[in-house]
Amino acid sequence: MNNQLYADILVEVPGMQPDRTYQYKVPRNLVGSVQFGNRVKVPFGKQKVTGFVVGLSEEKAVEKVKEIINLVDNGRLFREDQLELAKWLAGYYFCSTVKALQAVIAPALKKTTPRPVARLYSVVEPAQLPELRRQMTRSPKRLAALETALQHPGLNKRELASMAGVSLFVVNQLCAGGILKVETNLPVRDPYPQYRLTEQAQVSLTGEQSRAVQDVADAIRKGRHRAFMLHGVTGSGKTEVYLHCIEQVLGTGRQAITLVPEISLTPQMVRLYKARFGQHVAVLHSRMSDGERYDEWTRIENGSAPVVLGVRSAILAPVPDPGLIIIDEEHEPSYKQEEAPRYHARAVALYRARKSRGVLVLGSATPSLESYCRALPGGEYKLINMRHRINGKSMPNVQLVDMRREVQSGNSAIFSLVLLQKLREKLHNKEQAIIFLNRRGFKTLVVCRECGLVLKCPRCEISLTYHTDGRLRCHYCNYRVQAPKICPDCGGGQVGYFGTGTQRVEMELSAALPGGRILRMDADTTIRKGSHEQILSAFSNGEADILVGTQMVAKGLDLPGVTLVGVINADSSLHMPDFRAGERTFQLLAQVAGRTGRGDKPGEVLIQTHTPEHYAVQAASRHNYSAFFQSEIAVRKEMGYPPFAKMVRVLLSGKDDAAVQQAAEKIRTQLDGFVEGANGGKIMIVGPAPAPLPRLKEDYRWHIILWSADYRRLRLVMERFQRATGGAAPGKELRMSIDVDPMYIM
Repeated sequence: MNNQLYADILVEVPGMQPDRTYQYKVPRNLVGSVQFGNRVKVPFGKQKVTGFVVGLSEEKAVEKVKEIINLVDNGRLFREDQLELAKWLAGYYFCSTVKALQAVIAPALKKTTPRPVARLYSVVEPAQLPELRRQMTRSPKRLAALETALQHPGLNKRELASMAGVSLFVVNQLCAGGILKVETNLPVRDPYPQYRLTEQAQVSLTGEQSRAVQDVADAIRKGRHRAFMLHGVTGSGKTEVYLHCIEQVLGTGRQAITLVPEISLTPQMVRLYKARFGQHVAVLHSRMSDGERYDEWTRIENGSAPVVLGVRSAILAPVPDPGLIIIDEEHEPSYKQEEAPRYHARAVALYRARKSRGVLVLGSATPSLESYCRALPGGEYKLINMRHRINGKSMPNVQLVDMRREVQSGNSAIFSLVLLQKLREKLHNKEQAIIFLNRRGFKTLVVCRECGLVLKCPRCEISLTYHTDGRLRCHYCNYRVQAPKICPDCGGGQVGYFGTGTQRVEMELSAALPGGRILRMDADTTIRKGSHEQILSAFSNGEADILVGTQMVAKGLDLPGVTLVGVINADSSLHMPDFRAGERTFQLLAQVAGRTGRGDKPGEVLIQTHTPEHYAVQAASRHNYSAFFQSEIAVRKEMGYPPFAKMVRVLLSGKDDAAVQQAAEKIRTQLDGFVEGANGGKIMIVGPAPAPLPRLKEDYRWHIILWSADYRRLRLVMERFQRATGGAAPGKELRMSIDVDPMYIM
């Protein structure tokens, strides 16, 4: 047969139609080699670019067809289901298919081959050793090397020489004489070689844990798609529920994915999974090397690691048949990708679970409003409640410290008098404390320190942000007003900036508590690989009394020695220019409070705040999610914000502020036209306005925000907009991004 073969190629060329493929001729020398899933080099205009083979045909689609230059890799990089996932990502999140595919197969694109390692093994059997000892009485060094090789097979030459106390010359002699054989192999780059399968004591589940496992296991056995909202207080044993459910799904021959926020993927969690499932666990996170990530990816793909534990991107892991997907701390905003494709791992998990008829479990002590609404009666998710801590431990007592009164009494320091007194008590009693610094906020937030007033936009109910020109601005609708020098509410003159850093907290603690051993854990102290584990290990081993940190100390840590948590500035996230500010504050306070009282002694929490009356702070102090939900959902409903609407953000950026603003105004005009054409009277549009971070990495940033309860109509508008623009900004050296379901409006 002499039929010509043609390949449909997705090319890596910016500015092309997002899902367009180009046809290329398969040269005779590559027939049989080029297949679906290959990466190839092709001519495109005057350049040579990389592309992906997504189809093969004997039908010629266009008159002039160029020829594939060569294959980039041996073997295919993706399967049909992975391309299908990429197409769904591209369609839902308005990005190019090739960009989505690159995200889906990212570890495969950064493949690195480890250096082959020569390992030494003895050809002498242990039973022959007595005879050899007699023969080698005059060669004690050769005998030492041989005995070491028998005791420790698989060492390389340098390792063997060092362990036996001999020279490389002696080892080479044994190899030349045929007494040692050399086997060359590729090492597996295991990111956690220190953790292994261990003997597990039988874990007795609580009644709540047993009922949760039973509900999920029933769905797994039936092989039907089902989604569960596991709402369990901190310390209720959700992780043990996850492990039992994974055992159930492995018994059916299917795979399981567990996602945790990057900040919560602690060595504690890895150790727990490896101890239970051993080499069946593959770990994926951003601090691994490309080689480690590729090797773990390969183990997942070939089926030797059916249990995946990882951060956001692990939802794209190449498991062929996911029977169970678990998202721990499902409320965490870090599950949202901030670069294209701007996917939310929760949405991708739901898509994959539906496609595979698998089970999805969303776990949290503080569920997102979007998820909890779906778990209400008549919703898509089934709600499972775990209201009690294991072993009958009580929730910690929470005390609110009104910092306005501290100021009025003459204390303008970072720490309240009661917090310092509590810390001294803990040091005296040889107990440990965590000082949590809420850094989610602006130093440009203006607060009256006498009455706690924070000025808000009259149109959007979003906190106004202070700018260096002395004006307050709403970063949703661009409302502006002159910043007051006197508080408009109480008439006080204590109006100023709000913000504190971890280094300053550490320094002032050291001055206030001489002799106190203090560790700091933040982005600066955890840059190096393994530093996160070193700090936690030192604290767990009692080498420090106080741990100071940001979000890293608020999530996923089980530290039985901690009996006090102090929150320095609870308000900084409460007044961010974001409609989710109240929700984030409640979640942070509730989560950090859960770090104490996990051992034999009861725990306590002190929350320093300028607005103790706010419903988010009040509900967190009482561990009352229901009260928070009722208050917050009423605000969202009144303003028409999610979960009562879907939201899309269009962000423009570039070096020239005037050009970015002009492009944003042009886009607003385009969007208005599409809304009118779609009869989209129910679609709200605000902006253009400078983004809350108006300049980032020398780029000026303007944005437009759209939201609507009619998601079908909103999607129609955005699809028309994307087709009209090709996803490109209207102007040279400008960039545009479309963010569906944005978690941050920064």
